[in-house]
Amino acid sequence: MSRVGFTSTIPVEILVAAGKTPVDLNNIFITSERSAQLIEEAEVAGFPRNVCGWIKGIYATVLESGIDEMIAVTEGDCSYTKALMEILSMGGITVVPFAYPMDRNPQTLKAEMEKLMAHFGVDWKEVDRAKARLDAIRRKVAEIDRLTWQENKVAGEENHYFQVCTSDFNSDPATFEQEVDAFLAEAAARPVFGRQIRLAYLGVPPILSELYPFLESLGARVIFNETQRQFSMPYDTADLVEQYRRYTYPYDIFHRITDIELEIARRRIDGIIHYVQSFCFRQIEDMVIRRKLHLPILTLEGDKPARLDARTRIRLEGFVEMLADKQAMAED
Repeated sequence: MSRVGFTSTIPVEILVAAGKTPVDLNNIFITSERSAQLIEEAEVAGFPRNVCGWIKGIYATVLESGIDEMIAVTEGDCSYTKALMEILSMGGITVVPFAYPMDRNPQTLKAEMEKLMAHFGVDWKEVDRAKARLDAIRRKVAEIDRLTWQENKVAGEENHYFQVCTSDFNSDPATFEQEVDAFLAEAAARPVFGRQIRLAYLGVPPILSELYPFLESLGARVIFNETQRQFSMPYDTADLVEQYRRYTYPYDIFHRITDIELEIARRRIDGIIHYVQSFCFRQIEDMVIRRKLHLPILTLEGDKPARLDARTRIRLEGFVEMLADKQAMAED
């Protein structure tokens, strides 16, 4: 099956129905042993230093991977994507645009999906069959999420991994489902974690490594990965258009916050880590999040793939200590 890359989560059901291998370019970039070098290669090619590291990584990943067709999300994701699309098309890559409507209009979204379906030669019946197949896997990933926050048996990084993989199902839904099944069997038999600070992680997945295990070394655990959970399409609706209307990431910050507030209450969150990517417009959304969410918030910024630096570690230590003190005072 030919591989089709994409720059952000798209209706992957269409690619599966068409017999294509879906490839989330973000995932293969950040898991590459050469992720830092890929960014350097993009800068050597002419990308400015003050451009988002994910965009530079995707550019170099496409060239290195040999992918010759990709879907670019031109509305509802990174504002640099249109320029990336132009640069890659000059290099002979077939680039298909896909846009999430800002107003979440169902007719507009359906029309965008049907353009993709026409390009890949599939109809609604085939796509709905693919959706049923993928939804069965998504429900199992939702159980991993439940084991994370309700039964306290799954680590924050494990939760992050399985949810983020649902953007492309690791390019092989059948094999990914086997991995999910094996993990569920093992996790269900675990003892519960001891008492910990319960954290929410908001924003795009981190470009920094070691965040989750470092937090757990401090006695805190991420039990809500906001954007990663959205990749898993957690609302379990039978209608594909409605599924991607309810998916919060491509739309306005207030639509996201409605979902975040519900999960914060349901999961009994103590504090929030809001990750922002350097040179990204979403950094401005931190102002809204701080005004709308009434919990302690620590904002972290990342630029390129790297381990946690000393300053970030100190900030995390101070934040978790503050939350622990606050929790102890509430119990007295």
